[in-house]
Amino acid sequence: MSPSEAIGAPATIGKSVQIRGEVKGSEDLLVDGLVEGTITLTESRLTIGPHAKVKANVSARDVVVVGSLDGDVAATGRVELRAGANLVGDIRAARLSIEENAIFSGKVDLDQPGAHGAPERGTVTSQVPSNAPGKTASMFNA
Repeated sequence: MSPSEAIGAPATIGKSVQIRGEVKGSEDLLVDGLVEGTITLTESRLTIGPHAKVKANVSARDVVVVGSLDGDVAATGRVELRAGANLVGDIRAARLSIEENAIFSGKVDLDQPGAHGAPERGTVTSQVPSNAPGKTASMFNA
């Protein structure tokens, strides 16, 4: 067992690290450096840290963006765009939240279990209301 697994901390790509190519894994990952290519963590959480510059299509269970991500996002769980995030690309996820002062340019496809277990699909076109300071907007299919 690695030290990060022992204490529950995610694996980390630090600020000074640059990776070009494919990143795959089965543990949570914090990216705070430069990654270009693809990131695949189908059973894990990916966090794009505040110093990160990521140009990649990403696939993970959950994706949290605080820094900059240029690429499409596929998540079986939740995508969170925190204050200060900048995402250019399309999102496909079960749940999405966008905090005030996050920047997002792209399309959203929310998949949620329907009444009979089949995925419901919808596209969200609304914007985060700016009249509620400090609030987080969650978008779900109506």
